[in-house]
Amino acid sequence: MRKLENSELDRKSIEDFKKSEKTPLILVLDDIRSLHNIGSVFRTADAFLIEKIILCGITATPPNKEIHKTALGATDTVAWEHHENVLEVIENLKTENVRTLAIEQVESAIFLQDFTVEENQKYALIFGNEVYGVAQEAVAICDGCIEIPQLGTKHSLNIAVSAGIVVWDLFQKLNWPK
Repeated sequence: MRKLENSELDRKSIEDFKKSEKTPLILVLDDIRSLHNIGSVFRTADAFLIEKIILCGITATPPNKEIHKTALGATDTVAWEHHENVLEVIENLKTENVRTLAIEQVESAIFLQDFTVEENQKYALIFGNEVYGVAQEAVAICDGCIEIPQLGTKHSLNIAVSAGIVVWDLFQKLNWPK
C-alpha cells in the first residue's frame, strides 16, 4: 500500500466547490466558544459538501486567525452566515421546510444509528455550547433530537467530534442508502 500524494487526491478548486451540488445539510452552531471547534466544523463541512453553516450567538465568525488555523481555508469554500438568535434561525428554517434536529441527550431522542433520512428532505443540525449543549428553548422547538450513543463515563463529546460523527452518518445515509 502506498500513501497518496496531495496531487492525486482530485481536490476541487474553490470555484468547483461553490458550483458543486451540496449535501442537503445545514449546520447550526449556537454559542460555541472555541475557535478551534468552529474551524474544525468548517473543515468537516467542506469535506462533505455541506450546504452552509449558520453561526449563532457568541459563536465567532471568519475571518479569524484562530478559526483559520483549523479550518485550513474551508471558510473560503463553505457558505456561512451569522445570526444573533438561534430560536429565530430554527423558526425560519422550519418555514423553509427544513427539518430541524438538535444533537443532544434528551428524553425521546432518536439514537443516531436508528435515524433514517427521508428522500428530498433538507436537514438542519443544531449543535450547542461546549458546556451547556443545545439550549432547552431550542430543543423544545426543534422537529426532533438525535443522540450519539456513548458507553463510557463521560457521555460528552467535543462539539467538533460530534459534528463529524453526525455529518458522516447522515452523509452516507443520504448518498449510499441500503
